[in-house]
Order: sequence, then structure tokens, then C-alpha cells
Amino acid sequence: MFPLASASSPPFLQEIVILIAAGAVMAYVGHRFRLVPIVGFLLAGAVIGPNSLALVKDLELVNSAAELGVILLLFSIGLEFSLEKLSRLKTLLFGGGGLQVGLASVGMMGLLMLFGVAWRPALFTGFLVALSSTAIVLKLLGDRGGTSSDVGQVSLGLLIFQDLAVVMMVLLVPVLAGKGDTPLHFVWAFAKALGIIIAVLVVARRLMPRLLEVVARTCSPELFLLTVIAVCFGTAYLTSLAGVSVSLGAFLAGLVVSESRFSEHAFGEILPLQILFSATFFVSVGMLLDVGFLVAHLPEVLLAIVAVLVVKAVTTGISVLALGYRPPVVVESALLLAQVGEFSFVLERSGRKLGLFPAGVPAGSQAFIAATVMLMVLTPALSRLGIWAGGRLTRRGRSALAQESPTTDESEALAAESFARFENHVIVAGYGDGARRLSRVLRGSGVPFLVTTLSPQGANEAEAEGMVVLRGDYARQRTLRVAGVQRAKLLMVVDDEVAMAHRVVAVARMENPTLRLVARVRTVADVEPMSTAGADVVVCEELESLVAVLSSVLEDYRQSAEEIEDHEEAVRRSGYAALRLSGSLEKPLLVCALEDDCLGSRRVTVRSGAPVVGMTMEALVQRADGPFQVLSLRRDGELLSQLGPHTRFEVGDELVLKGSVSVFERGAELFRAPPPEGLQVDLPAPAPATPRTAAELIDPQATIEFHPKEGTGPCGHLDQLRPVRARTKGCEECLKLHDTWVHLRLCMTCGHVGCCDDSKNKHATGHFHGTAHPLIRSLEPGENWGWCYVDQVQLEDESPPSRP
Repeated sequence: MFPLASASSPPFLQEIVILIAAGAVMAYVGHRFRLVPIVGFLLAGAVIGPNSLALVKDLELVNSAAELGVILLLFSIGLEFSLEKLSRLKTLLFGGGGLQVGLASVGMMGLLMLFGVAWRPALFTGFLVALSSTAIVLKLLGDRGGTSSDVGQVSLGLLIFQDLAVVMMVLLVPVLAGKGDTPLHFVWAFAKALGIIIAVLVVARRLMPRLLEVVARTCSPELFLLTVIAVCFGTAYLTSLAGVSVSLGAFLAGLVVSESRFSEHAFGEILPLQILFSATFFVSVGMLLDVGFLVAHLPEVLLAIVAVLVVKAVTTGISVLALGYRPPVVVESALLLAQVGEFSFVLERSGRKLGLFPAGVPAGSQAFIAATVMLMVLTPALSRLGIWAGGRLTRRGRSALAQESPTTDESEALAAESFARFENHVIVAGYGDGARRLSRVLRGSGVPFLVTTLSPQGANEAEAEGMVVLRGDYARQRTLRVAGVQRAKLLMVVDDEVAMAHRVVAVARMENPTLRLVARVRTVADVEPMSTAGADVVVCEELESLVAVLSSVLEDYRQSAEEIEDHEEAVRRSGYAALRLSGSLEKPLLVCALEDDCLGSRRVTVRSGAPVVGMTMEALVQRADGPFQVLSLRRDGELLSQLGPHTRFEVGDELVLKGSVSVFERGAELFRAPPPEGLQVDLPAPAPATPRTAAELIDPQATIEFHPKEGTGPCGHLDQLRPVRARTKGCEECLKLHDTWVHLRLCMTCGHVGCCDDSKNKHATGHFHGTAHPLIRSLEPGENWGWCYVDQVQLEDESPPSRP
């Protein structure tokens, strides 16, 4: 019933393991030879496919996974678009891109028709050849930092149009395959697709932002990912019900999500799945390569490679030249885009299902696949050749855009798009309480910074305060790249859990080794792992509080501000080693001699309710009854320069006093304030208003027992008697209230000391009502009786009267 729970492995597991393992191994081999992973995936498919080692036999399973890869690939492409971006690039995109696709399609079509190929398969082949590899080209440009160059801008514009053109080409494939019968069929398919596009855009643009906002508010990565997946596959499924390809539906879903504020977040969440299933797609394409066919028809394959190179290079060069670019840019762009793209595989697969083959013959598929794989492998070499040729054409470096070019403003807008203007800036990762406070300080400092966060509330708040915000998962490489991590000066992670902060620090360190990374952690155990992950500065919340305590201690011992700062830096510089059990400071803390003021002075704060409030300096010295000196007085943060005998002390004053230990002991009562309401503390009793000999005789360390004599009143609660110790030297509640009492009673269950019923507060009886402890005994000297509150009987201790 549950095959996954059975002892034997499910039948598809071996196929999946071989597929993924082969892709990973060949991608690594490609990486070692500086080839993009796509090339490795294609070669892996060629090795394990049915035409080679035949390690994978379940082609239906592979094709199903490949279909998922196509959907996710087109969805991710849609995510990278936006209607605003398309409108800004309209001339570069539709002018240059439209010209390039049209010339390449017609050029290859004409060349094949010269050799007798019918116009339908010839045009289909032209469609395949017209497309270039977005993944490979952008990877090469990104690796050499050329995305913002003239070549990068031109390539990006042409690639965007090619990706858009795929959608229309997919609609045209049934017509070219003869399945549509008449042009009316195409018109109907186009109108239906257009209607679906409009309906999806209208509905989704109204609902999608609200939906993603609600989901994002949960801050649940799992829920957000499931929602994005549901949108992707749900839209693809709905469009397929209307007869439109799932590829178009996936692209539309991505385009709709790209219009929301969470597009970067969505892309970051979908990217791992897209990589996995796209890898499966490219492996499945590689499995179609027949190595035997390649060897047997090597001349034909080489001829196809040359034909594609010539057609692509010439048509791309003409398109770029028509836009007004100079020869070096033309040559570099032409050779960089001379390969065939990954979407050509999507298109070829669609045609093959309908019996439409490249060059009009079944063998054309194998020739096309072989030529495409070889061209992808050669792309890095072609790129280097283009750079060399461009350098030969001009010694003035990278060519600038021609002054008369109609695309100047658009290219500049693209270069300045989004966060590209940030340089030497601070990236604030997250927008929790700590980041919120730091950002507000940075905003008023003039330091360039941006905030990146997953929290919709945090992002909305930061944007409302005028901050630049990138919505996305800042633990992902793509989000940090969009935030300009390569150009940033500093990145701060101050609010995250340790695992999340580790990922952010590790990814940021890999992206920019010169970046200054500052992280805040909660506990001592997190300091060293965070430093190992790559953080330059690790601020430990637990230990930083101890640094503040240390500074306060040194200030009390009258160390200079410079000395205190030196000690703080020494602690931080050692990674808080001095505050750990085995740590030590680089220099001793106390640098003053014992006879100096640092040992004979104390810093005291005047608190509300203390007798010293309102007292003059002269009265304080007199009441201290000994050599007593006020060295300084700080009020409201300001040091008072004029101190005299009539200066009165106020609540909040901070005094630095000098005197002997005995003077401080005698003067302590002047600074004692009543405890905060609700705080349970034991306080020494104030000067007695009535004799309290019992309190003076109480020893809190002595154990007191009570043994009633037999026949001294019936009591049913003697089981509540315990050996106890008096908790305070006086009535607990009266001490807190600075009040007086008459006699003291001891609870023989818990040791509470309370005043008798002759006292005004009756705290002993109040304790009984609050705790239901029934038995007390007298603490007065010479008395050895007890009392049961429940039975209302007096008990006598069998031992003679003694002092407690």
C-alpha cells in the first residue's frame, strides 16, 4: 500500500539517483574546465542516455521531470521581467531584438530553402537558431562584471526579446506542423492566447499583491514557497485547459508575480527547485544526443555548427550595428550570442511531438541537438575571441554608446535601475528592533544604506520613513547581489537567530571578501562560530552587557575615559576572551595606587524617598559624623561646577563622595530609599520608635522548635509544626514600610516574622489569613507560649523560656 515504506527501494529511485548524481559530477567537471553547469548537464545526459551507457531507462519519468523544469524555468524568466522594464527598453528590446530574431529566422529559412527544405520546417529551424542561451550569456557577463557594459546592455535587450518571442513561437509550432490547417486557426489560437493573457493579468494583478501580502505577513518560508508553487503550476494548468501551452501559463504566472513587491523573495524561494528540475530538463535533452550519430555524421554536424555560427553572428551584428553601436561592441555581441539557447530545446521538443523536425527530417533533431551542445561548449571560447577582436578594432577600451543612438536614455535607465546606484554602502539585513534603531541613526548620518527584509510590516514601515528597501531573503545569494553586496562597504546582521545569521554571513563573505561584516549574537557560545563563519565584528549581547558593567566599575574607581575605552577595546579585540572563564586582559584593570582617590571614593545616586533629598551639602557632612567630602555632583547629565555648603540634593543627582569606610557605614541611612512597590527585600530596621528588644535578639541562623506540653489545650494542627529559622530581624512587612511594631510573632510553619495584634498593622494575623499557616509562637524574651489561629487555643512549650 505504501511502496516508500517497503523494505525494497521504489523502482524510480535508481533512475533519480543516477540522473542527479551524473548531473552533479558532470557539472563539477565542467566547473573545473570553467564551463557553465548547463554544458555539464547536457554531457551527463549524453553519457547516461539510452544511446550511450543506457544507465537510465525510464524515459517517461525523466520527461515528466523535464516538463516540470520547463515550467519552473519559464516561471523564473517571467519573474525577472516587469511591464515597467519592458516599456523602458522598448527601442532596444523591440527594435534590436525584433530585428535580430527576424533576420536570424528568415536567414536560416532562406539558407535551408536553397537546399530544398520546405518553408515550414525551414522557418521552424530558423526559430530554433534565432534564440540564444540566456543562462550561459548572463553567466559569462556576470563572471567578468560586464553586465553594465555596452555589450552587456545590448545582449540583455536582445535576450529579453528572444525569451518573449518563444511564447509566440510556441503558438506558431502547431501551424507550422500543419495541425492548424488554415491561417484562421492561428488567428484563433492567437486571439485565444491574447484573451487568456489579458484575463490572467487583470485578475492576477488585482489578487496577487493581496495574496502575497497576506502570506508574507506570516513570515513562514514554507507557506510562501507553497503559495508561489501553487500560483506557478495553477496558472500553467488553467492555461492548458484553454488549449494554451503550459510554458505560456508559467511565464504569465511569473510576470504577474514580478509586479508584486515580493518578486525577489519569490525568485529566491523558487530558485532551488528551478535549478533542480531545469538540470533534469537539460540532462533529458542530453540523453537525446546519439554519440554514435555524432561520430557517423560528424561532417554534417560540423557544417551545421558553421552555418549556425555564420547566421547568428551576421544577423546579430547587423542588428547591433543598426542600433548605432561601434564595431567593437558589434563584434563582441555577435560572437557572445552566436550559440543556440535552452529555449530552443523547449521549442524543438514541442515540434518533435507534432512531427516537426529541424531541416524537415527526423535526423535533423539529432543534428540540431549535437550542434547545439557543441556550440554551448564553445561559447566561453567565442566570448574570449570577441573580446580579443574588439580590442584589436579599438585601443580606446570599451566602446561608448553612439551619441545619435535613440537608446541612450533607455540604456542609462537600465544601468541605474533598482539598486545599481548604491556604492560603498551599508546593507542592513533584516528590520527587527535592533536594525530599526540602527537604520534611523544611519538615516540621519548621511551614510548610504539600504534595508533588506522578509517582513512586510518591517518593509512597509521602513519605506514609510523614506528608506530604500529590498524585499527578499537576504540569506540568498541573489538577494544580496541585487542589494549590491559586491559594491557594499559593510553588512549588519543584528536581529536574527544564530543559524540564519550564519547563512547570511557565510554567503556575504563568499560574495565579497572585502566586505566588513558586523553581527550581533545573544550568548557567549555563539561568538566563536560566528567569527568562523566570516564575521569581522561579533557583538555579544550577553558579554557586551558585562563590558558596560566593567566600564561602570572602572568609572567608580575614577579611571579616565581614555583608560576605560582602552579596556573596552581590549575586551572586544580579544573576542571577549577576557570575560570568559579562561580569559585575561592585555593590561591590568586597576592602574591607580591604593592611596589614590580611586579606592576612597564612591559614586552614589540620590533616589526618591531617601532622607538626603532636599538636604544641603553642609547638613550631609554634619550628619555623616566624620571626614566626608563631596567631590562632584552630576545633575541631568551635566556636571555642576558651583558647589557650596548650601547646595541642596535632588532626586537623580549623582554624587562622587570621599570618606572612610566607617563614615560610609554611618551615612548609609541617609541614602536609603524605600524599595519599589511589590519588591520583596529584607531591610535593616530603621531607628526604633518603640523598644524592640526581641528584634535585637533574633538570630536568623538559629533553628527554633516548638514542643507543646501535653494537656495544654486540644489542637488538631500540631502536624503543621516545623523547625524554622526567623526570616528577618523584625516584622517583615513593617521593615519594608519603615514602620514600627509592639511585639513579634513567629510562624512555626514557614519562619515568617510578623507583628502582634496589639500592633497597628497586625501582620502576624494577616500572614495567617494569607497562607492558612495556623501556628505561631511568641518571640518576646521570657515567653514560651504559642497560639493556634484555627482552634483558638494557647499552647505552652515544654522547654523553659529562652531567647530566640
